[in-house]
Amino acid sequence: MKRISCFFLLLITGLSGYAQNNIIPAPVEYETTNAMFMLDNRTSLDVRTEDPEVQKYVTIFSEFLAYSGNQIAFKHVDSPDQNNKAIIISLNNSLDSKLGSEGYELVVNDNTVELTALKAPGIFNGLQTLRQLLPRNFEQKQEYGMGIGMIMGCKITDYPRFGWRGLMLDVSRHFFTVEDVKAYLDKMAQYKFNVFHWHLTDDEGWRIEIKSLPKLTEVGAWRVERHGRFGETRPYPAEGEKASYGGFYTQEQIKDVIQYAAARNIRIVPEIDIPGHSMAALAAYPELSVNKEPKFVNPGSKFAEWFGDGHFEMLIENTLNPADEKVYEFVDKVMTEVAALFPGEYIHMGGDECFHGYWEKSPEVQKFMKKNKIANTHELQSYFVKRVEKIINSKGKKMIGWDEILEGGLAEGAAVMSWRGMAGGIEAAKMGHEVVMSPTTYAYIDYSQGDHSVENPIYADLHLEKTYSFEPVPEGIDAKYILGAQANLWTEVIPNLPFAMYMTYPRAFAVAEVAWSPKEKKDWVSFINRTEQHFARFEAAKTNISTAVLEPIVSLKKEGDKLICTLENNASNTEIYYTIDNTYPMNYGIKYTEPFEIPEGNLSLRTQTYRNGRPIGRELIISREDLAKRVK
Repeated sequence: MKRISCFFLLLITGLSGYAQNNIIPAPVEYETTNAMFMLDNRTSLDVRTEDPEVQKYVTIFSEFLAYSGNQIAFKHVDSPDQNNKAIIISLNNSLDSKLGSEGYELVVNDNTVELTALKAPGIFNGLQTLRQLLPRNFEQKQEYGMGIGMIMGCKITDYPRFGWRGLMLDVSRHFFTVEDVKAYLDKMAQYKFNVFHWHLTDDEGWRIEIKSLPKLTEVGAWRVERHGRFGETRPYPAEGEKASYGGFYTQEQIKDVIQYAAARNIRIVPEIDIPGHSMAALAAYPELSVNKEPKFVNPGSKFAEWFGDGHFEMLIENTLNPADEKVYEFVDKVMTEVAALFPGEYIHMGGDECFHGYWEKSPEVQKFMKKNKIANTHELQSYFVKRVEKIINSKGKKMIGWDEILEGGLAEGAAVMSWRGMAGGIEAAKMGHEVVMSPTTYAYIDYSQGDHSVENPIYADLHLEKTYSFEPVPEGIDAKYILGAQANLWTEVIPNLPFAMYMTYPRAFAVAEVAWSPKEKKDWVSFINRTEQHFARFEAAKTNISTAVLEPIVSLKKEGDKLICTLENNASNTEIYYTIDNTYPMNYGIKYTEPFEIPEGNLSLRTQTYRNGRPIGRELIISREDLAKRVK
């Protein structure tokens, strides 16, 4: 019997090893000790504060533990011992002030886990770290054996680098239910994100109930159903075709989601995207456009011509009329209700990709510009943005917008979300404005993350290592103006929650670490090793995640008439094997050591990454024809 018990203890300890030293985002200070804490049904949650937020956070944590078979009681433990262990949670205002409102200290001893913080959000973040210290099997939504989890002894001091650690979810291109949004928030919270940017309106759907403007959801929330990729293959609505795809959130549902997020230390920034990207609003109220013609909610059909240099031309009007006073009455009604719903500091007004062509051709708009001494349509957009800011400020909120709001002059007090690279953020910070860095080059997580032979090809690529190299504070910029960092998930090719998770993670791990951990702690080898351990946690939770980082990166160039192929992989302790003679399996192919020629012929490159003789990631199969098209 003693031998069986020892074996069981070693087994549990081995399982716990998967979770040790694999915290994402990396803590500021982590020190191992010789202690070992065993969480089981002899453990109590000893909450030594009456703070209601702490009580809420600990209750959610206890619900997580219940999935593992641990029905842990809330009770005070005077003298913890092996038979009466305690997770002790307290607030302590004598802690080092560097912890701020979101930092914490966590000490794992033999019979206690002590979690302390200055403020309630610090307790929440400490509980997320504690969750990651538990075995991955605790992530299963079912009983895990006897519910025993070993935690290796450690001392952690941790606090965030930035106060804004965000993810944006676009629910206009594809609608996500309340349950979907809550699931997305749950996963955000586990990795210490604290801002959910909710992109609620766009050309493809208006998703928030505005009671004073009922047509916004009666008409603007619905479009004709189309399948497949957005663009030319999606026809416009046929005459008389019923708009049946879509949905919206009632104000009661919005309040429910806000409360759900707050219980997970997440504040929500709603976005009402104006004056461009307004086709859904104009389908409901076409009189707010320049031409006042009937519109439809775009079903993903091509409605703009892009010229490859950032310039574009709209084929269908999707812009509010900045010369019409009724537009500002409309904006005021919308912002009144949005501000009343969302308790956070900011409202996002969009402001991006606004086509000026209809303004330039309108006699009414040109007359308005002349009367108000507005020199050009960039200044006209600035006029619109400044009026919107006054409306938002009048509701007790601050305005934030995409970096196009800089054009023609930035509204006083507005914050900028820099997406077209870092330049807009740099310009705004130099002007003394607050900035959230969210550049396409690092933070657009709708971009392809793996080889196009196995991934949906998007108009750009973004590998995990590139995201991890993101530095939100540009050289020469005062860091006090950089609120933080954010990744954005646009959903043209993301129709459901599982695929949203796949596209978000693990690149969101990188953004979380960039925004939380000290800059000097950044270490790609450590990060990718920890990321691989979290693949297993996602698998246990039956949550989708991309493992594309484990697969070869294929690059092609021409040397004279020769087509030369380079293979690389950024994961640790891996080897790449390949064949170019249409043979398989891979492990009987060639081990990659240097660039090689792809010969002429009817052949394909087959390649796969291996570790310790076992394949990891997917096998890539790419025809010579496709390889030749990849030459840069």
